[in-house]
Amino acid sequence: MTHAPRIGRVTLTVNDLPKMTAFYRDALGLNVLSADTAEALLGADAPLLVLRADPAARRPEGREAGLFHTAFLLPERRDLASWLLHAVGSRLPLAGASDHDVSEALYMHDPEGNGIEVYWDRPRSDWAWTDGIVRMGTYPLDLDALAQTGQRWSGAPSSTTVGHVHLQVGALPVAEEFWTGQGADITHRYPGGTFFGWNGYHHHIATNVWNSRGAVPRSFPSTGLAEVEILGLPAQVTEDPWGTPIRFVS
Repeated sequence: MTHAPRIGRVTLTVNDLPKMTAFYRDALGLNVLSADTAEALLGADAPLLVLRADPAARRPEGREAGLFHTAFLLPERRDLASWLLHAVGSRLPLAGASDHDVSEALYMHDPEGNGIEVYWDRPRSDWAWTDGIVRMGTYPLDLDALAQTGQRWSGAPSSTTVGHVHLQVGALPVAEEFWTGQGADITHRYPGGTFFGWNGYHHHIATNVWNSRGAVPRSFPSTGLAEVEILGLPAQVTEDPWGTPIRFVS
């Protein structure tokens, strides 16, 4: 059975594996599916996040190409509201909140500076498309109204997925050539950013140059994004133009 393309596992290289494992378990509510001194695998119903230990890896500078954020997609608005209550109660350092027309999203960073988005999608019937481009704005999110629908957070729901991965890149035309070459459609353009998706999703991959315009290929070893897995496309392992491994799994 063929499934529509979607994000699979996201792999991060981390300096402090125990601390980062505990963070994604406690802050995001992911289950630790396996762990040893070299690697931890976390997820909900399916594996979503791989943390690989490299205590000596350097921390990348903010202007380098690499990860902007990993976006964890919750199934319902009440799940996002429940996570918001959990985040506030746990004093997690939220970095933003936005209504994007297609979704509502909350933002933060993990202890090693990797960006995180937690969001839910509005029904596809509510997404507005014009000539293959979906309307996605950035507006203030009413956190008080959202919180009113929340319940007790008991961890990431079993159907939680990585909905998309947002990348910092050096040049948008180069990113567009690469991702359309993988069969993705350009679904939206925003000043400094291009968004890509397969099979009518608003975006599985986003790219921006807001901090990283002109960035050169990445220098390893470094912490941060080590690999993005994309399911449902012909199997291959390649790299984006900035050296991040992309693993396609059929």
